[in-house]
Amino acid sequence: MLQKPTKPDIDRIFAADGPLARSIPGYRLREQQVDMARQVLAAIKESRLLVAEAGTGTGKTFAYLVPALLAGGKVIVSTGTKTLQDQLFNRDLPTVRDALGLPATVALLKGRSNYVCHHHLERALAGGKLNSRAEVVHLNAIARFAKTTANGDKAECGAAPEDSGAWQLATSTRENCLGQECAHVKECFVLAARREALVADVVVVNHHLFFADVMLKDDGMGELLPACNTVIFDEAHQLPDVAGLFFGLTIGTGPLLDLARDSKLEGVAAAKDYPPLQEAARTLEKAVKDLRLAFRHEGRFSLTQWLQHAEAVKALDHVQKMLDELSKHLESQAGRSEGLANCLRRCGELVLELRHWQKVGAGGTAEKGEETAQVRWVEVGSYAVTLNLTPLSVAPIFRKQLEGHPRAWIFTSATLAVGSDFGHYQQALGLSEAATGRWDSPFDYPANAILYCPPDMPDPNHPEYAEAVVDAAWPAIRAANGRAFVLCTSLRAMRRIHELLEERIAAAGLEMPLLLQGQRSKSELLDSFRQLGNAVLVASQSFWEGVDVRGEALSLVVIDKLPFAPPDDPVLAARIDTLKREGRNAFFEVQLPRAVISMKQGAGRLIRDETDRGVLMVCDPRLVGKSYGRRIWQSLPPMRRTREIAEVEAFFAG
Repeated sequence: MLQKPTKPDIDRIFAADGPLARSIPGYRLREQQVDMARQVLAAIKESRLLVAEAGTGTGKTFAYLVPALLAGGKVIVSTGTKTLQDQLFNRDLPTVRDALGLPATVALLKGRSNYVCHHHLERALAGGKLNSRAEVVHLNAIARFAKTTANGDKAECGAAPEDSGAWQLATSTRENCLGQECAHVKECFVLAARREALVADVVVVNHHLFFADVMLKDDGMGELLPACNTVIFDEAHQLPDVAGLFFGLTIGTGPLLDLARDSKLEGVAAAKDYPPLQEAARTLEKAVKDLRLAFRHEGRFSLTQWLQHAEAVKALDHVQKMLDELSKHLESQAGRSEGLANCLRRCGELVLELRHWQKVGAGGTAEKGEETAQVRWVEVGSYAVTLNLTPLSVAPIFRKQLEGHPRAWIFTSATLAVGSDFGHYQQALGLSEAATGRWDSPFDYPANAILYCPPDMPDPNHPEYAEAVVDAAWPAIRAANGRAFVLCTSLRAMRRIHELLEERIAAAGLEMPLLLQGQRSKSELLDSFRQLGNAVLVASQSFWEGVDVRGEALSLVVIDKLPFAPPDDPVLAARIDTLKREGRNAFFEVQLPRAVISMKQGAGRLIRDETDRGVLMVCDPRLVGKSYGRRIWQSLPPMRRTREIAEVEAFFAG
């Protein structure tokens, strides 16, 4: 149950004539924001847990920043994306701090791969292997940037794109950082950022860094959390999945290739007269690439499916042998430099991790006696293979992290509940005793938005379902004059729908730009979409959340299918089996709540401002044809509902 706190300061600060109103142009009093701020302040004062869902437009950022700064003490704010992290540090926190007239100090802390590393930059300039002439230009630009920057944050180096391969050679990882043994330790940008974080009143991090550095204490940041009075997770719906990554074991081909590359670089710098080291590193590199080539298809594979890939199993054994071989040569040369000693340590860790992963228990779960059952599975991407060991539930492990020093834990997002029920989220993280609060968006959805589900759609598994989606969506796209996101639940559907729309636009002779996820970086695509004004963007999972396009440029969001996770996903399948054995309903406890959260995220792309208008089109007939469909659309904002395309056309014509 929610408390009923009263705090005059909160009401005064958020008042129509209060300090926020005086400092922020266009500020408007929103009762939902004020009430959420009261609840957050009560949770901070009493060192309690609060799970808070705040609909789009509530202003949840200020609703937690104001009480956090008012209450004082050390605060960690963790976000799901770097975009929000930068926005908090550069805009929101300074605005609130200045409006309240408080002397709070703020620090931004990112993962080490976001900062220039002097040691690795120096090695790369001396003998790094770059993939193109452009990357050579980028590396030289990074070198110039390193001499003038105050913080080394690659986001501020405009001359080298963030996705350039040159950054891999100019930054460090947890594995290849030399730590206190580095010759450049006094000028290290990562250590400087951490020193600032330790003394700051408010530290802004992201979820990956929080779990890797703060909770798991992987990088010596164990002192940050104990001194903290309040932890706030924004975009908290991502936490269960992120926690699963960090509370398990992940061995990717990327770190193996990095080890081979660094061994070669360090060998050139310190052991040039010992050719066997170079040869061992090259042999490991080839073995790792052969592991990826052993798979014909991308995807996620259960342990059983993995064992059926005889070539891949054999290729992994070869990788293990080549790691052992490299370890012997590194051991013989490690005394010649700190860099080679570091490579030896990393090699030893990877050897142990691979052996641990290969120690398979029955059915792919961890052996009995381990505290939490774990699922072994393999993910194959375009260029990489990842071996995973994931807990069936992160709740017991996460609970341990919440215990100890009393502090407030605030979990907030626009998408945490199914209807008004937070049970799924609380169970996933072990937050059974947390207070919960839910605040609807202040936007006028009935007046400004329509939920359209077209009639006569085939079953989503029909072989020509993508064609049916385009047939149904095309009249709405024409009526909206483009200005649309078409969000797909699979990459295959995305590519097919893009192909069909390209044909429709060409046949109609329309000047309607068509964009596709993957053609360019996400930020470049979004910039183009906003500037073009009448574009259609066909995208998959990465555009379902964390994307903000305000105004008329985005007036139609088309969703091809209800976003149920594939039931053959190895981790989900193991969780479903476990629930079934316990006599529980996996569909209603796990699959449906996850689909609802994803739908709410996708729908949230449409109305981003109180003046926005638009149509959410859900093509999947299960939304109206299945009994559980009601639970899904009732969890969405209260839009007008229709099954008539004429009403959609009239909406856009009006």
